[in-house]
Amino acid sequence: MSGETDNQVIGHVVSIEGSIADIAFSGRAPHAGTRLISTSEPQIVIEVASQPSADTVRGLVLNPLEGLHLGMAVRDTGAPLDVPVGEPVLGRMLNLFGQTIDGEKPITDATRRPIRSAPVPLAQRRVEGEIFETGIKAIDLLSPLERGGKAGLFGGAGVGKTVLITEMIHNMVAEYDGLSLFCGIGERCREAEELYREMGEAGVRDKTVMVFGQMNESPGVRFRVGHAALTMAEYFRDEMQRDVLVLIDNIFRFVQAGSEVSGLLGRIPSRVGYQPSLGTELAELEERICSTDQGTLTSIQAVYVPADDFTDPAATHTFSHLSASIMLSRKKAAEGLYPAIDPLGSYSKMLTPATVSERHYRVARAVRSTLAEYEDLKDIIAMLGLEELSEGDRATVQRARRLERFLTQPFFTTEQFTGKPGKLVPLEDTLDSCERIMGDEFGDRPEGDFYMIGAVDELADEASDDAA
Repeated sequence: MSGETDNQVIGHVVSIEGSIADIAFSGRAPHAGTRLISTSEPQIVIEVASQPSADTVRGLVLNPLEGLHLGMAVRDTGAPLDVPVGEPVLGRMLNLFGQTIDGEKPITDATRRPIRSAPVPLAQRRVEGEIFETGIKAIDLLSPLERGGKAGLFGGAGVGKTVLITEMIHNMVAEYDGLSLFCGIGERCREAEELYREMGEAGVRDKTVMVFGQMNESPGVRFRVGHAALTMAEYFRDEMQRDVLVLIDNIFRFVQAGSEVSGLLGRIPSRVGYQPSLGTELAELEERICSTDQGTLTSIQAVYVPADDFTDPAATHTFSHLSASIMLSRKKAAEGLYPAIDPLGSYSKMLTPATVSERHYRVARAVRSTLAEYEDLKDIIAMLGLEELSEGDRATVQRARRLERFLTQPFFTTEQFTGKPGKLVPLEDTLDSCERIMGDEFGDRPEGDFYMIGAVDELADEASDDAA
């Protein structure tokens, strides 16, 4: 039924269940992680996932199932899945197999590397301890990102994760001295096309790589595309000695794909129906993102939170790998406060006096304290009204409401929808503006004036224009 032809190990498909196939071999069965390909067209790629018996392997079918049938001959390549790396992939849009999906000529002359590799040993890692500015006020002030670190954007459906990550791409890629890599895991093809077009219009596509495992593709593709993207990023860091910004949208889809694969392989589900290997699989991906003496890998990841439940295992396991967690709030989004960042729920290990400046730490503490006091007073205001508060509490409420509106920001990527030109605000301008608001310099201005502006200098300029 199966055997070796011209030193090639040939097996045959004996069982098909969804996107899982069992392949029987008469002799040596391939190891887990090996790439198998069909001997007939269309070529079907299968990755060995487990070995249920001595002569049978169970594999993930990675491309469309047309042509897959019982008895189909499959060849053992003896090698894992690999992707092209280096200069030829810059400016291109690729899939899991390193094939171009941008309509341009295929990549034929690039070095190829296996998609799975061991993380860098701890002794070779380097901690940067330097802030990575985004130009977004709420993030730079309250949850500063670490150069060479990992940051997560957490939120439920429709609160603005993809818009925020797209804005970061706009703000950071143009100013960023290194290379950028965008990995779309289980995202919509519309978003991929829009991103590709926007990168071209911004003139930064030649410094960017885009890798997609789309929503309509098999769970095996969505489960492996993150590893493929990191292989390309690691090559830029280690061999080309470049700093790399890795943007991932969406880590939850990676976890979800792993859950689908686990179920198809017959593993017993764990908590909330997730795979028992959730922590291990996520760590295998996340621990590859680090900095060395050759270069830095900085990662920003969107994380969908099912039903806005931040205790969901997918969210809690992701938290442990991050140096900054930015929470997006449905309540803020409902109030029209965009970006809908929860200033009290967001956290960054960078926000310490030893890392950021003394002034930054002091201003951030004061802003967070004012917003927390306002949060505590909301129940009293709802029951008794603002008039029942003391004079000091009323002043705190007014400052907090001005700060809430000041921390909104018009985005470049939403100009066509809002009609407001985008604003990129340097950290020093944000600190200066918050100090002036906390000092009641604009106490005579209605709080609505602070909504969707850049720095408060815009209000001072308006006042001088009015006076003239």
